Amino acid sequence: MFDLRVRLGAVLHIDAADRYRPTDGPMTLRVTGVRLVLNRPEREQWIWVEGTKVNPRHQRGERTQVLVPTRLLASKGEVR
Repeated sequence: MFDLRVRLGAVLHIDAADRYRPTDGPMTLRVTGVRLVLNRPEREQWIWVEGTKVNPRHQRGERTQVLVPTRLLASKGEVR
């Protein structure tokens, strides 16, 4: 069991290494949703985060979905 905490509208900075099969480098994403369907590639639990990319000028970019490990959204007090 894990505790995921992310607010809609939050801005996440996601390194390429923290994404499943990234096609580009790190990204900044303004969260518009979290899909509750859990995917389990490899050894970690992953979850879909939906949002809008934020470019370096803090302007809104394209909408995207990113598969990230649940540890990125875990509560600060959770034991991993």
